Amino acid sequence: MSNHDCAVSHHYRGRFAPSPTGPLHFGSLVSALASYLDAKKQQGSWIIRIEDVDGTRCKPSFSEQITQTLNSYQLFSDEPIRVQSQHIEIYEQQLSELKKQQVVFPCNCTRQSLAQYNGSHPHECQSTRNKPHSWRLKTSSAVYQYQDEIQGTLLFTEDLKNNCPVLKRKDGFFSYQLAVVVDDHLQNISHLVRGADLMDTTAQQLHLYDLFGWTPPNICHIPLITNHSGDKISKQNHAKPIENGHLPTLLRALHYLKIDLEATSSIAEALSLAIEAWDPSKLKGIKDLPLEEQDLHFI
Repeated sequence: MSNHDCAVSHHYRGRFAPSPTGPLHFGSLVSALASYLDAKKQQGSWIIRIEDVDGTRCKPSFSEQITQTLNSYQLFSDEPIRVQSQHIEIYEQQLSELKKQQVVFPCNCTRQSLAQYNGSHPHECQSTRNKPHSWRLKTSSAVYQYQDEIQGTLLFTEDLKNNCPVLKRKDGFFSYQLAVVVDDHLQNISHLVRGADLMDTTAQQLHLYDLFGWTPPNICHIPLITNHSGDKISKQNHAKPIENGHLPTLLRALHYLKIDLEATSSIAEALSLAIEAWDPSKLKGIKDLPLEEQDLHFI
């Protein structure tokens, strides 16, 4: 069993990495703020990355819109923004490394053929490279334990045994799973503060770090902001875009991070006070935070 505790870093480097499939919504603002506040509380760097490897859903116009919205809340990247679609050759190189290790396989399976497994791919299939194929990571018996500052001890015992995640799709686009690990390593990201919905991807990512011989960052998962049905606020659930540079929206987002500020006159002042007040231990063990009545207009 592999134990992954906090990665040791002499300089904190955090990031926020939205996918440009729509404008920034309230849930994303909460996530952006959590990662920003954690970085700034520790006098670290905070970096924006645009995760646009999915060329079928991502649009440059949304990338621009998201960046403008973040900037309107004075959430500025400390380094030039990295755009994943400009680094495809690097993901190809890392996939080649996994091919050499013989831990990936080509797959001709369709969604219809995998319907019986609820979309999972539980075993290595007998596929050929002579037909359109994706590349999948082989199953593994590895068990991972991880210490999450907010969610506590995470134990992943079955996550790698019953599913072979796609690393490169049939249409040639790379998956989030591969690209995010490669980019976080190349950008020397030391800390990830992200939504609890991504806990399910953690074991696969830790496994990729091990296969590449890299040290994973410190990872913690903040609670998800959910709607009245218990679903996370997301673009898939048609969450509304937030208003740019709107102080009341910022203050409500901070409220869900357990930071309630008295009257503040500006976004700059609110952020400064929020950095001082940020304490991830106040979120300990919480996975979901239902949207309060006064904030239903955000969905």
